[in-house]
Amino acid sequence: MRDAPEISPIESLLFDLSTLRAATASFSDQNKLGQGGFGSVYKGILPNGREIAVKRLKAGSGQGVEELKNEVVLLAKLQHRNLVRLLGLCLDGEEKLLVYEYVPNGSLDKFLFDPTRSRQLNWEKRCKIIVATGRGLQYLHEDSQVKIVHRDLKASNILLDADMKPKISDFGLARLFGEDQTQASTTRVAGTL
Repeated sequence: MRDAPEISPIESLLFDLSTLRAATASFSDQNKLGQGGFGSVYKGILPNGREIAVKRLKAGSGQGVEELKNEVVLLAKLQHRNLVRLLGLCLDGEEKLLVYEYVPNGSLDKFLFDPTRSRQLNWEKRCKIIVATGRGLQYLHEDSQVKIVHRDLKASNILLDADMKPKISDFGLARLFGEDQTQASTTRVAGTL
């Protein structure tokens, strides 16, 4: 009996552009969740009913295809309840799309800085968000297979799920550390001021 062809890690994470177009209604403004320096994010629904968030990278985002593939394989290995889960990617011509789990309550900053929504976050909930975010960072720094420093942690990069539990997102500026590396220096400024 002949062995089945081996599937590379990247192949198991690939999405069809047509599937993502259908899921987001052709990246309609109605499904747009937000926009950042690297591109726009859209809500989508897959044929199986699963809700997703699709980050559509700008054509000049600066990331090459191989670099993007490596990042996706790396981030797909990160599994923690306080990290947004990367589900896969789509590379089709000039299109570069990242597919994430959908986190329904949006970012923490929308609650902290909105007078009406901020009332939903009493001090007990705020403390729980802080502790859980710290657990996510601890996982990245100490407990995951690969050691990662986020480098852009802020309220807009902390998403809140249906139960108001935080999930760290946006690893665009993250840096990978070696297993025995405890510090590094850089002259490049990263993050948001």
